[in-house]
Amino acid sequence: MAEKHDPYAAFRISDYRIYVIGWLVALMGTRLQTVAISWEMYERTGQALSLGLVGLTLAIPTMLFALPAGYLADRFERRKLVMLSLVGMTLTSLALGYLSYTHGSTTLMYAMLFLDATAIVLGRPARTAMLPQIVPRDVFPNAVTWNTSLMQLTGFIGPAVGGFVLVYSISAAYLISALGSLFFIVILTRLHYRPGPRPSQPRNLDTLLQGVKFVRDERILLTLMSLDLFAVLLGGATYLLPIFAKDILNAGVTGYGILQAAPAVGSFCMAISLVFLPPMRRAGRVLLVAIAGFGLATIVFGFSTSFPLSWAMLFLTGALDNISMVVRQTLTQLLTPDEMRGRVSAVSSIFIGASNELGGLESGLVAQYFGPVFSVVSGGIGTLIVVATTALFSPRLLAVDRLHETKSERVG
Repeated sequence: MAEKHDPYAAFRISDYRIYVIGWLVALMGTRLQTVAISWEMYERTGQALSLGLVGLTLAIPTMLFALPAGYLADRFERRKLVMLSLVGMTLTSLALGYLSYTHGSTTLMYAMLFLDATAIVLGRPARTAMLPQIVPRDVFPNAVTWNTSLMQLTGFIGPAVGGFVLVYSISAAYLISALGSLFFIVILTRLHYRPGPRPSQPRNLDTLLQGVKFVRDERILLTLMSLDLFAVLLGGATYLLPIFAKDILNAGVTGYGILQAAPAVGSFCMAISLVFLPPMRRAGRVLLVAIAGFGLATIVFGFSTSFPLSWAMLFLTGALDNISMVVRQTLTQLLTPDEMRGRVSAVSSIFIGASNELGGLESGLVAQYFGPVFSVVSGGIGTLIVVATTALFSPRLLAVDRLHETKSERVG
């Protein structure tokens, strides 16, 4: 008789519950801060390019520091690294709040945002790699699935709440973010955390780059990360939401928060559905169809002048993007040994950071010179071209059926 599946297995572990509470509170604050900085920069400058610069400011630390952060996560105690990261995030959020309250220099705000993103990047691989040491191995896949779902939950609650917070005080959003990071620091001290053994490794460039080599050899991971990189780079419309909310849909700051939440609502609904649905079949084909749908929804959003239709299209982009996230994260966890999770997570974060944040820069630049509608629609068309190219030249991805049956492709 088959063992009964327990969809709530991770939550029966007290340390996981403690960890999740702290992480969610901190992440909620980060979501609020992201909403605040985008709205404030556009309000103060009136330029679409300012939104692109927000994306660039968030992307550069990932490009510069993700690989060193992954090395640190595989060499030192991960909880202490995460706590140091959170201290940095707390201080930079307080600085942003002060500059916002006093109407300080936007240049200084970009500088503080850069430091905040740097602190996040330095702690992200360690936090990701901590999870297998908090829950037993047999519960780990369930914990990963719930982490994905809960992350999306904060994605729509945070911006929705942020829209209301900004009505009363933009600087308050930064203060809430700082308090969230501080709360997570306290929570981490309560974990019964036992760091795993650290294998002796030479301190050289080759050790630093092992995560890159691993992804290169696991070609299915390289294909997935590249597809996500270019699809989201071209198809990202969320960085232009202040323009659409204010100038096209006439929805104001509250409507902006609601629109900002739409992709996360869709992603959360899809994540919960995937938890309870049977294991995905023909996952490679499903992934390509989902990303093509993402591109089509982006095109419709670009042309829309209806608030309900725009919200629905953003909902679809989030739901369809979640399929890509689940496939990528599942295969990464299944194919990566524990002692390399920090470095491989760092490589993944480079692809994700590049696609999300540089996508914001691309959208802002195109919108600045050709208008926001052209920027979004052309990006959606570009996403469709990327999907078609991948389908033609990546038969290995098309052949992926059940995710857990996918075998390693590492070359010797």
